[in-house]
Amino acid sequence: MKNLILFIYFSLCSVFTFSQWTWQNPLPQGNNLNSVYFVDANTGCSVGDYGSILTTNNGGLTWTFQSTGGTYSLKSVFFVGNIGYAVGDSGTLLKTYDGGLTWNSLSSGTINGLTSVYFTDANTGYAVGGTSSGGFIINTIDGGASWNYLGNGAFFSLNAIYFFNASTGYAVGNNGTFLKTTNGGTTWTVFYVGIYETLESVYFTDTNTGYIVGYDGTMLKTINGGTTWSRLYSGTTDYLLSVQFTDSNNGFVVGYNTTADSGIIFHTTNGGSTWTSIITDNWLYSVHFSDANTGYAVGWFGTIMKTADGGTTWTFESNTVTPEYITILRSVRFTDANTGYTVGGGGGSGGGIILNTTNGGTTWSPQSMPTTYAYSLTSVFFPDANTGFAVGIAAIILKTTNAGTTWDSIYSNIYGIDWLYSVYFTDDNTGFVAGSGGTILKTTNGGLSWSLLSTSTIADLLSAYFFDADTGFVVGTGGTILKTTNGGTSWTLISSGTTNDLSCIVFTDANTGYIAGGTIYKTVDGGSTWTALTGTNNSLTSLYFINDNTGYAVGGNSPIYKTVNGGTAWSAFSSGSEYYLNATYFTDTTTGYVVGWYGSILGTTNGGGFPVSVEEHISNSKTLTIYPNPANNEITIEISSTPMQSQLSIMNLSGQQLWTSQITESKTQVDISSLPSGVYFVRLTNDKTVEVGKIIKN
Repeated sequence: MKNLILFIYFSLCSVFTFSQWTWQNPLPQGNNLNSVYFVDANTGCSVGDYGSILTTNNGGLTWTFQSTGGTYSLKSVFFVGNIGYAVGDSGTLLKTYDGGLTWNSLSSGTINGLTSVYFTDANTGYAVGGTSSGGFIINTIDGGASWNYLGNGAFFSLNAIYFFNASTGYAVGNNGTFLKTTNGGTTWTVFYVGIYETLESVYFTDTNTGYIVGYDGTMLKTINGGTTWSRLYSGTTDYLLSVQFTDSNNGFVVGYNTTADSGIIFHTTNGGSTWTSIITDNWLYSVHFSDANTGYAVGWFGTIMKTADGGTTWTFESNTVTPEYITILRSVRFTDANTGYTVGGGGGSGGGIILNTTNGGTTWSPQSMPTTYAYSLTSVFFPDANTGFAVGIAAIILKTTNAGTTWDSIYSNIYGIDWLYSVYFTDDNTGFVAGSGGTILKTTNGGLSWSLLSTSTIADLLSAYFFDADTGFVVGTGGTILKTTNGGTSWTLISSGTTNDLSCIVFTDANTGYIAGGTIYKTVDGGSTWTALTGTNNSLTSLYFINDNTGYAVGGNSPIYKTVNGGTAWSAFSSGSEYYLNATYFTDTTTGYVVGWYGSILGTTNGGGFPVSVEEHISNSKTLTIYPNPANNEITIEISSTPMQSQLSIMNLSGQQLWTSQITESKTQVDISSLPSGVYFVRLTNDKTVEVGKIIKN
């Protein structure tokens, strides 16, 4: 037996949730949130796109973000005490026994999308969804261990399910679909509600009085258990997505207006006869009240709002330093371990933005731009700690000499250039800027004056890299690669072997370089020839290499790719973000950043964690048996198969590997008595499987 001063617990179906990349903007995270549920005034959970799960145990004062690692969307969450369920795309079904601290993957028995889940007790639950042939309802009587299809007669997809009690339940969906059961789902009756709009949410205050909301400002009320419905006046054509009442008179509805590009909260104090509205910045998808006064609404870009006075006033519990949700961050650069900059702006000719951190990304703050030249920015570069340059649309070039406290415009577009895409300085004085239509500008006096270099190409030039004042490369659309050895006086066109747009070029030494252009290309002869590398997808736009071997690539809404052997092999990492990622930068071998659409900023302090796959996130193997669970002093791990060449790794919540060892025996006792209370992670690997789990030390 091998005794370890560590602890291990394998929950074989546990969803892998420790953080590899953490959100820095928006906070607590930026993925869309589709559903929120509070068990009481303090304990709540919200789920959303890209497998996002947020939990709070202090009434929303702080939230803990978990990523299940999948790209699927979670649509609905429901709790019965500490036991909770979440459902989503492709039949996804998750369960928690500890208020959302850990989640297990269960089989729902379907591969079709699930849109709503509701439990009448700890064992009995229902979920709905839809296919091209109609809506469906599934139910469980054993706490989600098994699920059965219920006949329902719905011709259209179902979007929400609600039970008033163990027997009486309701489901709504597309084309005015409304279903009711009075026998716990054994049979369902279809009722006509008088309209054919998409219905999104249903709630009953008693067995007779109920409400439905949906598209085009739809608000419906019944006073006879759903037999007939009357239309309430909402005064809007908004998309209304969620309804809840705290008593027979007080009710709330949330949704959004695409024309005004805003969210909306409706409140009634007289059972729906009249409604008052509050307009919010972001679209809202779900509302839930834990009591008459305390309620939460969630939605687009991670929006979380809270009321503590029965809906009279609402405050944001989420926050962002990017002023508009359309903000696209396109470039990021750090001058030391703590000080960094990212630039971007709105789409097209939208206003620009410069963000700065002085604490390694813990907080980011906007920096002032010249109001006359506040155009969208594409690239930022600092040749030293104080001196920086940023370029963008309308050929804007900005400069700071005081670490970003102030920025000044240093270039007026005398050449009629449209976009400038990349800036690179070899020292404080000598710099190059690449732009549209074959543009390359050069300065030798720190930007006081610029000369237009001749390139004999009309390609948009998207990225520049220089070894020194004489030797450098620019790359661009149509597979364009240009090289100069005389400071830009002349340029040589190099064959890339592709017609892909090449958007980023970096070198690790004089001979070895990489280009991101959908896929990744590599040279080992100083750029004379380039070879396409395998192991990544075809949407990568940005690269950063820490050293000769270790590099990262991002682009689109793909995973973050990492190589530790100079590009020979690449491993995929989940970023935890559903948005397009445009640029990455590392300050050392473990600390890095990525930025992208909708103001997204994410950071890692463990080199991005270790590569993961779907099989590693969720393991259904019966290889391991662990007992007791949970434990205080010692646990035993039994391995049913021969554990030859199996490796056990122990990690903390940040994914940092704390210990690793080979497993040589079928039974291992593990001493956990010296560990602090908390959560730890374990990964078991061999040539056949990868299993990840966790345990809570009491």
